[in-house]
Amino acid sequence: MRDGFGVLGVAIRREPWIFTVSTLGSLLFGALTVADAWVLGWATDHVVLPAFRTGTTTARAVLAVLALFLGVAILRAVGIVARRLGAGVMQYRMQAAYRREVTAQYLRLPMAWHQRHPAGQLLSNANSDVEAAWAPIAPLPMAVGTLAMVVIAVVQMLLVDLTMAAVGLMVFPLVTAATLTYQRFSSPLFTRIQALRAELSEVAHESFDGAMVVKTLGREAEETARFAEKAEQLRDLGIRVGRIRAVFDPLLEALPGFGVLGVLGVGVWRIRHGHADPGDVVTIAYLLTIVAFPIRSIGWLLGEFPRSIVGFRRVQRVLDEPVETTYGDVRLGDPQRAARLELDGLAYSYLPQQPVLGDLSFVVEPGRTVAVVGETASGKSTLTTLLTRLVDPDAGRVVLDGVDLRDLAPGELARHVALVPQSAFMFDDTVRGNVTLGEDVPDEEVWSALRTAQADGFVAALPKGLDSRLGERGTTLSGGQRQRLSLARALVRRPRLLVLDDATSAVDPEVEARILAAMRTAVAEGSASTLVLIAYRKATIALADEVLFLAGGRIADRGTHADLLQRNPAYARLVNAYEEVPT
Repeated sequence: MRDGFGVLGVAIRREPWIFTVSTLGSLLFGALTVADAWVLGWATDHVVLPAFRTGTTTARAVLAVLALFLGVAILRAVGIVARRLGAGVMQYRMQAAYRREVTAQYLRLPMAWHQRHPAGQLLSNANSDVEAAWAPIAPLPMAVGTLAMVVIAVVQMLLVDLTMAAVGLMVFPLVTAATLTYQRFSSPLFTRIQALRAELSEVAHESFDGAMVVKTLGREAEETARFAEKAEQLRDLGIRVGRIRAVFDPLLEALPGFGVLGVLGVGVWRIRHGHADPGDVVTIAYLLTIVAFPIRSIGWLLGEFPRSIVGFRRVQRVLDEPVETTYGDVRLGDPQRAARLELDGLAYSYLPQQPVLGDLSFVVEPGRTVAVVGETASGKSTLTTLLTRLVDPDAGRVVLDGVDLRDLAPGELARHVALVPQSAFMFDDTVRGNVTLGEDVPDEEVWSALRTAQADGFVAALPKGLDSRLGERGTTLSGGQRQRLSLARALVRRPRLLVLDDATSAVDPEVEARILAAMRTAVAEGSASTLVLIAYRKATIALADEVLFLAGGRIADRGTHADLLQRNPAYARLVNAYEEVPT
């Protein structure tokens, strides 16, 4: 319970004014609800009973009762509006704020962290966990206000008749015991439910993301069974929670009723012996009846705590994750000049004692093109992640224009370096949106980048040209078309260092030759780009001024493509193997 109130304390500190307004509205509602009991008791003693004794009443007395009830009702309605509006605004503001914070944290965390956490879990943290964390905000102002209602009602009951009040208040220890018991049984279930929701999202994400594999290999039944297993586990846990709550909620509803019955029994006895008036019994019975509502509202609040605590902890684990990527404040100048790249003793490993790259050192002068060639798992793609600082090296430095990448200001590297990966990702947006990614780029520059990437032809043939939507992940395009758009996305930014990770692997050789020729022409005409190519095809490698041959995470040889073919049998065997047809 303490942890639940701790979560709510976070929300109150974040939104103090909204909480104050909604709580004041709830206090007004509670006070006026208790005032109803006073009005009812006053009307019973001064209007109803005298009317039974005399057989008549006055219009003035009736109007007075009506005015009192109407005034109380109007003010209570004002309190309800303030309470509900404030609670809703507070809840949705907290959900929106934490979704933004979780998303921003995802973007700050390095790729190594993302590789350890499945996408389904990340989606669950940003969605269902955030919703669960702030679910108690909805009943919070009402519970605070009705708590004041309970205090006022209890004081009034004690002032009216101490004996009947003591009988009625016996329900409170029972309510507390029932609530604590409910939390004890439900909290572990809610913990498992939130974890299962993440697992269910993971299965769904994998199945939808790998729809082609699932369908082409006929795995629909197996994937359906895998999803159904998690869904059924989630269903069963939800039913278990429902059964527990099915006992808990009626018990909360019934306990105040038992208190009212006890008050009526004791009240009748006290009236007979002249120790109480009928109005006193009506007042206390009514007060105990309206106290049932605060008890239920507090029960709703406490009932949300187990799920809220679990959701908040899961979200907070993400927000508390240390961001290992540090930045300096250096900014690079002359965006029109190609960059100078230097690697100094670079080393990196994914697992201890299993280095992927070791003691890697080379220099690429401005405007030059270097191709990196090597066997599978030689560290080529890892090198691209280091050049674009998706990860930081274990040792050594990546230096751009004499500045260590770790000393650059946030966002500075992206202004000067662009990566085109082998797997081209497209957003469910227009062609223009996928190329510019929201930047204000004139259409002329977009078309220029598309021409260099040999994508202008098929884009012009689309129904709406640059305004044509591509669908999720660019499903309306072929793999080669997606790669060309991905290349145009990088070119339109005029990067000073362009890193291509086998970026034309899905393009047919004729189109690839035109792309490489266009890039060669751009470089010859004074392009501001220094090129690093992860290459397999001879046509791509031939574009380079120098070739680095990687083996075992180190530079085994370097030189021009022609020189390496002549003097390095391992290099020649690897490069020729890509284009030889097995017999």
